[in-house]
Amino acid sequence: MAKPSKVQVLKRSPIFSGLSDDELTALADLAAEYSFPPDEFVFWDGDPPDRFYIIAQGGVKVVKHSSQGREFIIAFFGPGEMFGEVAVFENRPYPASAQVTGTTTVLGIRREDLLAFLASRPQVALRIINVLGGRLRDAQARLRDLAGERVEQRVAGILVMLSRRLGTTLPFTRQEIADMAGTTTETAIRVLSHLGSRGFIRSVRGRITILDAQKLRLLSEGHPRV
Repeated sequence: MAKPSKVQVLKRSPIFSGLSDDELTALADLAAEYSFPPDEFVFWDGDPPDRFYIIAQGGVKVVKHSSQGREFIIAFFGPGEMFGEVAVFENRPYPASAQVTGTTTVLGIRREDLLAFLASRPQVALRIINVLGGRLRDAQARLRDLAGERVEQRVAGILVMLSRRLGTTLPFTRQEIADMAGTTTETAIRVLSHLGSRGFIRSVRGRITILDAQKLRLLSEGHPRV
């Protein structure tokens, strides 16, 4: 697949897609491109909020580590999506670490350059606020899910969310699915095996393929007869 230009990456983003060609070019001129090998960190929890990032190719997971060293995956972002924006706007250290999930390219815009760009474009700032509001609602819903849903339902919900972003083939290990669902690796293995036996998915060597997206979605919504 051809590598997208910086303008193409920005235009693909829902936040910047409404900008004129001249505005996209001006913003692209502010963006630096960074490429990372699999599992590399873009930034660490506690780093200063130097840049706002948009994914050009690949994926990024936002992770938090407990005092015992356990990793909890807070969110996953794919091409065209932004991350690191909360710390940039608050001017406080990044509250979690951002790690790429495969070979990944991102665009980074310095905090001061982004704020200067937004100062004369309030409509873009409003779009960012809307995205942040949506993420807050998603986070609140996820907390409710962790408190009340069956593990199988949570795992199904994670797979549905990831497939909407990445398609039917997901490059995630069972450990990573467990971290996203807030459960143990052993439980995730058991649930994924059960989903596989029912023909919903196929899980082989760190890769999960969605075979029946409709039934998986119904399971994630709590339908009792799936």
